[in-house]
Amino acid sequence: MNKAAIQDCLFKISHESDGKAFKEFYRYYFNRLFRFCITIVHSKEVAEEIVHDVFMNLWEKRNHLHKIENPDVYLYVAVKNKSLDYLSKNRLRETVDISTIGNEYFVFDIDPEKMMITEEMKKKIYQTIDQLPPCCKQIFCLIREDGLKYKEAAAILNLSVKTVESQMAIAMKKLITAILIYTSEETLEKNGGAVQ
Repeated sequence: MNKAAIQDCLFKISHESDGKAFKEFYRYYFNRLFRFCITIVHSKEVAEEIVHDVFMNLWEKRNHLHKIENPDVYLYVAVKNKSLDYLSKNRLRETVDISTIGNEYFVFDIDPEKMMITEEMKKKIYQTIDQLPPCCKQIFCLIREDGLKYKEAAAILNLSVKTVESQMAIAMKKLITAILIYTSEETLEKNGGAVQ
């Protein structure tokens, strides 16, 4: 969904209380917001509840949606604030292995013809992302998986653009290193352990 389609949805929801447009808007944003929320609350059930609450509040205040200039930033900040409220009320800081959440929420948009990735390499990439420091992982997910700009991610997380840039550099360096190590190990295995 491009920015014009998002604004069209917001207009229909705001001015016509269009349920179909709201459903489309919800489907477009849910998984992105859910993934982001999990990085804060570390619970699938709580994350689902928080994201649903944000959308319920959005529907209840639909007459004012046309005033939102940047829906991405608005929604991510709303989810972040609700998540932080939840944590402060419940004092919960449990951790969860992201690999137990389910792949339907963590989808990379990769064209298989452009890049052949083995299941093992995908697993290595996900493990590397999972092992990133929390802030670094949030920034990576917002920019690489959700397609936000550095400036938008900075606004959502209340960080400077420079901090976002340096955290992305750290994330990319770790991913590239993991991929290089994996591909060199794979090459060694194909060559029977002999270095060429």
